[in-house]
Amino acid sequence: MSERKNAEKAELKALQAALAAEHAAVYGYGVVGGKIGEKRRGDARSGYDAHRARRDALVRAVKDLGGTPEVASAAYVLPFAVTDTAGAVRFAAELEERVAAVYSDLVRATTGDRRRTAAGALREAAVRAVRWNGESVAFPGLAERAGTPAPSASSPT
Repeated sequence: MSERKNAEKAELKALQAALAAEHAAVYGYGVVGGKIGEKRRGDARSGYDAHRARRDALVRAVKDLGGTPEVASAAYVLPFAVTDTAGAVRFAAELEERVAAVYSDLVRATTGDRRRTAAGALREAAVRAVRWNGESVAFPGLAERAGTPAPSASSPT
């Protein structure tokens, strides 16, 4: 396989992983929205809308590369019970950290405009994570992986 074909295959794989993460994030924000208090409801809605827009853009990008976009699962396993506002805030921060990790892979696998878009998505997820949990890391999308298994499409985390 040529170097170009290998690069396209890696790019498509990273796009599909980002798409799966966005499907999970959209689902996850539905859970967050159901438990979040009034004070943070706008943040939850903003995150939900951002992930829906990113998901839709990724569907188009996968199609542009000749792929068949990953579909969302009917439901996802949550990493913990989200029963109140505190749990919803914690879950939203975790969603954003996991999405950032997947976008760091997409940044590595792409070039040009697609890389700039992936870097922007990584930055946005990192900023939302900080807004949710009040903490930041030096290299969003990378530090979260230390000792943490890679996210899968079957879990919103």
